[in-house]
Amino acid sequence: MVSWSPRMLSILRIVAALLFLEHGLMKLFHFPVAQPGVPDPLPVMLVAAGGLELILGLFLTLGLFTRVTAFIASGEMAAAYFIGHLPSGFWPGVNGGSEAILYTFLFLYLAFAGGGAWSVDASLNEGA
Repeated sequence: MVSWSPRMLSILRIVAALLFLEHGLMKLFHFPVAQPGVPDPLPVMLVAAGGLELILGLFLTLGLFTRVTAFIASGEMAAAYFIGHLPSGFWPGVNGGSEAILYTFLFLYLAFAGGGAWSVDASLNEGA
């Protein structure tokens, strides 16, 4: 029987990456809409965050350099929680940081697990 774990890992990576990419698009290009609660014009730190989310989200969607990309994305989300959410209170449900925590650990998992069966990384390794 074929194990679906590597394929499901890819699906998890792709869905999470597309959602992450959407945050970058909303910050930088107001697409599909402007990100709620984000000031306009963006402070420099949010421009950098949006740029990272755009580039890292694209790489993660493709499964390209997944381990390194996911590790950087995990760090960005941890920083987002501590800088942007924790000052508003300890509890993630109150300070709006639940999503940042979830992304932090999901991307940390991908940094160790890799991109799964359906990734550019897997395709490149098969050709080696």
